[in-house]
Amino acid sequence: MRIALFSDIHANLPALEATLANMDEQNLDALYCLGDLVGYATWPNEVVTEIRRRKIPTIAGNYDEGVGQNIPECGCAYKTDFERELGQQSINYTNSIVTQETRNYLRMLPRHLRVTFMDKSEEANKIEMLLVHGSPRKINEYLFEDRTEKSFLRMMEEAQTDLLFFGHTHKPYHRVLPYEREGKTRYRHAINIGSVGKPKDGDPRSCYVILELTPESSLNNPESIKVEFVRVAYDIEKAATAIEESPLPNEFAGMLRNA
Repeated sequence: MRIALFSDIHANLPALEATLANMDEQNLDALYCLGDLVGYATWPNEVVTEIRRRKIPTIAGNYDEGVGQNIPECGCAYKTDFERELGQQSINYTNSIVTQETRNYLRMLPRHLRVTFMDKSEEANKIEMLLVHGSPRKINEYLFEDRTEKSFLRMMEEAQTDLLFFGHTHKPYHRVLPYEREGKTRYRHAINIGSVGKPKDGDPRSCYVILELTPESSLNNPESIKVEFVRVAYDIEKAATAIEESPLPNEFAGMLRNA
């Protein structure tokens, strides 16, 4: 079973198209999108149309929630007043150009998706996968890589999940978290899947994840659960130029060029 997970497109249609084209070459069994389809770039309606055309199961990101409810707030965290002003221009612009159909779709997106894998011959091999945007607790909580192991394990125990996939920070990583149960060491996995349309990890290419599970996959063996980060080049200049030719701040174009 090969599953692609992607997130944080942020209205960047060239990035989404290149990423989906790459996925089409990967012999995948399923695709899931973890939200933030809109904001910061010029194609919110077109991105939503493509996700819907492909019937990709999708959850809401904090930006989708704000636009879906037509409020001037995206639930983002800003470090400076200047960043806050740029962000305000982004959501104002997005709210001004999305269609009512797009807004209705965003408003009705679910907040979480849970997928259970189970070997019918042995229930002990059950693997629970939870898809969220920020965290199981809040749609806009930032789960950075330096969060303590204890905090991750407590959160995942409360959420009753073994594999936690999330986005929101735009910085991909995979944490393998050992814990003891019934005298045996088992492993949970926390995976930030990065960003398709607005990377922030120093690599401007789109990022998504392929999860591979086999009948031999087990929580007892961390190597049996394979997580691959895939980077995809796309036409950054097309996306950046479109921003510069729109009412959006030119700083957003620079963020794409210099992730």
